[in-house]
Amino acid sequence: MSTSKPWKAFALLVVASVFSLSSFAFPNKPLRLIVPFPAGGAADMMARGMASRLSTELGQQVVIDNRGGAAGTVAAEGAARSPADGYTLLFGSMSTHAIAPALYKKLRYDPVADFAPISLTHISPRVLVVGANVPIRSVADLISLARSKPGELSYGSAGNGSAMHLSGALFESLAKVDMMHVPYKGSAPLVTDILSGRIDMSFDSYTVYEEHIKSGRVRAIAVTSKSRLTALPNVPTIAESGLPTYEMANWLGLFAPAGTPQDVLTILHTALGKVMADPSLRTQLNGLGIEPTFGSRAAFAELIRREIPLWAEIVKKSGATIE
Repeated sequence: MSTSKPWKAFALLVVASVFSLSSFAFPNKPLRLIVPFPAGGAADMMARGMASRLSTELGQQVVIDNRGGAAGTVAAEGAARSPADGYTLLFGSMSTHAIAPALYKKLRYDPVADFAPISLTHISPRVLVVGANVPIRSVADLISLARSKPGELSYGSAGNGSAMHLSGALFESLAKVDMMHVPYKGSAPLVTDILSGRIDMSFDSYTVYEEHIKSGRVRAIAVTSKSRLTALPNVPTIAESGLPTYEMANWLGLFAPAGTPQDVLTILHTALGKVMADPSLRTQLNGLGIEPTFGSRAAFAELIRREIPLWAEIVKKSGATIE
C-alpha cells in the first residue's frame, strides 16, 4: 500500500501538468464569437471590428457566428451551454443580460450564474430616426402626431424585449402616447422597411443609419442619451426635447461560459484590453457614435448585477411585454 502512494502522487502531478499546459497553450485553434443579431446590424458591425483585432492579438482566427432571434436570448442560451474552454465567446448586451430577465418568465439561462464576464466593450446610444416621407421633424412633432393618431405610428425593433423595443416603450410611457411596435429579427431587415416606408421610425444605433442620414433617406430626430453625440452635434437629445427623464444607452461586452479556466479568462481579458485601446478602432467607433470602453471583469459583473433590478423596474413602468 505504501509503495503505491508515490505513484498516485506522480499520476496526479502528470494530470495537473497536462491541464496546465493545455491552458498555457491557449488558444491553439480558432475561436467562435456568437453575436446575438443577424449580419449587417450595429452589434454585428461592432463585433467584427473587435474580432478582427482580437484574432491578431490571440494569433488565432475569431469566427463570427450570427444567431438572431428573441432579442438575443437564443444566442445567449447557446453560449451558456457551450464548452467552458474559452473557444466559444458571446458578444452579450444589455438586452441579453439585464433586460431579458424582466421580460421572459422562463428564461433558459441565468445571466449571472451561467457566464464569466470578461469586459464591457461598447456603449451605444440610440438615435430616433424617421423615414424621409414621415411628416415628423422633432420630438414635439412626433408626440403631437402620435396623440392625434393613437396606435397608427409604427416603430420597429430588433425583436421583442430588445433595447430598441424598450427605447420605444419607454418613450411611449413618458410621452403618454400609443404607437405600434413591430419586431424584426435584427436591424438589417428593419432598415429596408424604413427606407421603403413600411415602418415609420426606429430607435437604433447611429452605425446602422449613418449613410442614410447623410443621404437624406432618413431623418435623425433625436438621440436617446443624456448628452448629444459627437457624430450628430446638431441633433438634440430626447431629454432636452421635452422628456427630461428619458435616457437610454445600450451596452455590450464579451462573455465566456461559466467555468472557463481563470488563466484562459486572463489571456482573453489581456488581449481584449489591447484591442479596445487600439487608436484606430477607438477613432472609428467614436465616429459612429459608439463609446469604446474596457474595464475589469469584476466591474462588468457588478454592472450586470446592478442593472437587472433597474431594468425590471423600467420594464414594469413601460408596460412592455413579450407577445
